[in-house]
Amino acid sequence: MNTTVKIGQLELKNPVLTASGTFGYGLEFADFIDLNRLGGFIVKGTTLHHREGNPYPRMAETPSGMLNAVGLQNKGVDYFIENIYPKLTGLNTNVIVNVSGSCIEDYVATAEKINALEHIPAIELNISCPNVKQGGMAFGTSAKAAEEVVAAVRNVYQKTLIVKLSPNVTDITEIARAAESAGADSVSLINTLLGMAIDAERRKPILSTITGGLSGACVKPIALRMVWQVSKAVNIPIIGLGGVMNATDAIEFLLAGASAVQIGTANFIDPAVTVKVVEGIEAYMQRHGLTDVNEIKMLM
Repeated sequence: MNTTVKIGQLELKNPVLTASGTFGYGLEFADFIDLNRLGGFIVKGTTLHHREGNPYPRMAETPSGMLNAVGLQNKGVDYFIENIYPKLTGLNTNVIVNVSGSCIEDYVATAEKINALEHIPAIELNISCPNVKQGGMAFGTSAKAAEEVVAAVRNVYQKTLIVKLSPNVTDITEIARAAESAGADSVSLINTLLGMAIDAERRKPILSTITGGLSGACVKPIALRMVWQVSKAVNIPIIGLGGVMNATDAIEFLLAGASAVQIGTANFIDPAVTVKVVEGIEAYMQRHGLTDVNEIKMLM
């Protein structure tokens, strides 16, 4: 069976990736799984400068999901290059860096630094970040802002450029088309939905930031709908995520039009879930007499 998929110039040995922010730098999971079994993994959000993240508490469990408001805590791109990157170069899988920023110049400078790294074949641009120069509105909630930041990064980044879309919009297809027209090789969706949790006894919000990003099984129906909509609107490959908890969930995203999937919150429940999904997709292909994983997209 052929399980290989192409995302721009990027070739994945299978369509299973991990979602940024749920898999650390990958090395944290090396005791649980063989990282080389994955199509690739996406490291935690990386910014130009060190970020402390938001105050605690910044995570809350919800029915069939979780809220997080970590706030992109990381030590900056230079720390990643000097201390983390050398530990990742020997892996036989794709290491992708999620790039975040507060202004276009930050995105560009970070992408430029990562472009020089031989063993990083792609970046995922997180455009759900607030644009501090435009009053805090997320880049990904405006087609114009999304197009501007993607075009600016495209000018300095020569490898595969994936753009991660926010679901907190009226029409996600408009944002996807803007990213495609600005030079994105692929779009990944969905990022977390904006949610809130309240402690009724204390009469206070649970998260220090009041609102946070909702992820997990509860968001899958929305994510599937948006992946299906975007698949009808753009010609570039789609990476689907949002509530992938097992192989059946992953296959549903492929049926909806995705070329690959990312697994996020499920990693906190079962650190070996990614390899189980790879095996589950292979079993599905055998059961249905499929010789190429890309045929799954054609079944609907």
